[in-house]
Amino acid sequence: MGKRQDGQINKILKSLLIWLCFIPLAVLNGGLREYVLNDMIGEAVALPLSGISLSLLIMAVSALALPRLGRFSLRESVQTGFLWAVLTVAFELSLWLAGGGNCASFISANNPLTGNLWLLVVASTFLSPIIINKWHKHT
Repeated sequence: MGKRQDGQINKILKSLLIWLCFIPLAVLNGGLREYVLNDMIGEAVALPLSGISLSLLIMAVSALALPRLGRFSLRESVQTGFLWAVLTVAFELSLWLAGGGNCASFISANNPLTGNLWLLVVASTFLSPIIINKWHKHT
């Protein structure tokens, strides 16, 4: 591998540390929804609000942390976002399966028509490195 390619891989690997920060945020966000918001505003409002808030938290963490790793090319940003999204889906699915669920119930539970905006979270996870990259190139 060339020096440039090593640098790209190094940035993407370091970005995994940022992705790991999303896990406690997601747990805290889910806890806030389950133990506070559901009682205050009802699950029908709390569930989509929780998806929106987690998406915004992911964007905020990405905006604060990614620039510290150096400039990302568009390709690196897409690769990072793809890796984060795949890890997010794999992590969530593995928790679901470990809890006794199956793939069909996983898909059903994450249906956006029921108010669950988990797909927005996955999209935000994928898009945040790309958006942050574009934003930093224009500032």
